[in-house]
Amino acid sequence: MIRFSSAPEHAEQPPIPRHLWKVAALSGMASYLDAALIVSIAVNLAIYRDHYDMGVWMAGAISAIVTGCIAVGSLVGGRLADMFGRRRVYNLDIVCYAVGAIVITLAPNDIVLFVGVLVAGLAAGADLPTSLAVVSDAAPLDGRARLVSFTQVLWVLGIVVVIFLGYVLSDTGMVGARIITGHLIVAALVTFLLRARLELAEPSEAAQQEEAAALDAPRGIELKNVWNRAALLPMVATFVYYVTWGIGANTFGQFGTYLLVTVSGASQSLATGVNLAFLPIALVLTFVFVRVADTPWRDRLFYVFTVVQVVAFCIASLSAGALVGMLVFFVLYQISNPFAGEASYKVWSQLTLPPDTRGTTQGLTYALSRGVFAGVAFVTPALMDHSASLLLWLITICMAASGVAGVYVIHVLIRRSPETAVAPAPGLGVART
Repeated sequence: MIRFSSAPEHAEQPPIPRHLWKVAALSGMASYLDAALIVSIAVNLAIYRDHYDMGVWMAGAISAIVTGCIAVGSLVGGRLADMFGRRRVYNLDIVCYAVGAIVITLAPNDIVLFVGVLVAGLAAGADLPTSLAVVSDAAPLDGRARLVSFTQVLWVLGIVVVIFLGYVLSDTGMVGARIITGHLIVAALVTFLLRARLELAEPSEAAQQEEAAALDAPRGIELKNVWNRAALLPMVATFVYYVTWGIGANTFGQFGTYLLVTVSGASQSLATGVNLAFLPIALVLTFVFVRVADTPWRDRLFYVFTVVQVVAFCIASLSAGALVGMLVFFVLYQISNPFAGEASYKVWSQLTLPPDTRGTTQGLTYALSRGVFAGVAFVTPALMDHSASLLLWLITICMAASGVAGVYVIHVLIRRSPETAVAPAPGLGVART
């Protein structure tokens, strides 16, 4: 099976036009809003629990529904984008997200909060595969990894902003919680206005034909074109990587602050401050990943940092959640995550999935993975209450499995490829509307 290769060893990366960085930035807002929604629920969870008098299972249900709805939204949104036009879905789902964020912000009780999380989660999920497909449609192959990985910068930025707000507003209770989710409304509406003005086009038919031929993939958006080797092999491989890595990442994204407060004995201010202190490191290193994303160093660094990541989780497990051990964990995790995390999954998916069904196929891997994350999130508070050490060791095993899956992706889907990548023609066609 033909796959795309990494960039030549010493080749100079061609510059990317400014308008394509704008497409990547506005598409990356899907990742920003996704991460910001999940982390805002995590940062506010202890506040919601006290304000709405939630039990442990309701706390788990609120966390699970955001992930579950992102899963369903990814599945449906990615398919709708392939069927009815990526730009149409690209603009519509951001409005739905804003509506959900409004409901969350103004929720008078936990039931209304639940409904708001449901709406925002569905919209965020629909935007994820659609926005990545939009970037891939616009990008030349020799710059695609950089543009796709730039969306991960926005993902990290979403975490940084929410945790910063959580730290600054940690003593303000529900007022602070409403400010945190209120900023999601503003971000979504501004993104919609800018996307509506974006000149968005797709590769020419000849370019799409050339890429599909290089991937041994049939043309067309029919579902039968999802269930063939050209689509199934990269779908399964990237799914296994993302789901095993994401169990750990999603758990700490949603419950990191909660764990530090309830298990490590940290205050709400200290818990949010610990996260905030290490996140700038992750943000800088994500920019480094963007810089090397179209070179062989992308996958070489994966080997190194997936080991560092597993070591980090081993330390957290051995300390059983003790504060000192968790501090060491956060340092190693934030260093390793940019090079062995979701950015790798995004790039690998966009380089190996067939162009015509890219929204559907990545939506499917997102959906299945987020569905698993939702199930894990539902039981995490109870499992943490039962044994934090057991929870941490189970996550460590998952992170080790993700490393194995990542090595497989590199050696089977990336390394076994032509010597020269087949790049789409620079000319862009007419946008889908």
